[in-house]
Amino acid sequence: MINWVPFLITLKLAFITTAILFVIAIPISYWLTYAKFKFKFLFEAVISLPLVLPPSVLGFYLLVTFSNQSVVGQFLQDVFDVNLAFTFPGLVVGSVIYSLPFMVQPIQAGFQNLPTALKEASYTLGKSRFQTLIRVLLPNIKSSLLTGIVLSFAHTIGEFGVVLMMGGNLDETRVASIAIYDSVNKLEYDTAHTYSLILLVFSFAILTLVYLFNKKGFKAVK
Repeated sequence: MINWVPFLITLKLAFITTAILFVIAIPISYWLTYAKFKFKFLFEAVISLPLVLPPSVLGFYLLVTFSNQSVVGQFLQDVFDVNLAFTFPGLVVGSVIYSLPFMVQPIQAGFQNLPTALKEASYTLGKSRFQTLIRVLLPNIKSSLLTGIVLSFAHTIGEFGVVLMMGGNLDETRVASIAIYDSVNKLEYDTAHTYSLILLVFSFAILTLVYLFNKKGFKAVK
């Protein structure tokens, strides 16, 4: 019999992670697009690092950083009574860091593709930078926003290395990918197959809806 708890934990993690990323990625993407300084490429490299860094490496260093034996972990424990290692909040922190480029890069690309005259015209009409961002820029990159949201959500659902390192294989941190790994280790291949098939169908459905939406949006623009 299938245990649906890992799927519920996975969806909860994906929703929370995506919501946090959406809030923090917009100002980061805006800053990376329009700010001009010599060493901006270093910040872009740091944000994009999870794209090429093995998840187990990132997860290991996050675990070391936030464990109770580290300075950061001890500080969080003593001051805020927060423990991130092998807890669900720790999964959220790890997922936000690991999926950050999947939200930032599409939104940044959307900003970069907007004509400069659009922003300048808004300023000419007396709009502030914040008003221009909310009322002018963001409505014109809806496709990029949707792409970032879906990629971040789907990527979080499929995470393995980071969540294994940060959350382990506990009841409150066992997401679907860990449940698959656990089933294979127990030689329960039928259960692993069922878990995998559910994730496959769900991920395919999400991506199909995104491509369909973007295609309709493109036709509407034309």
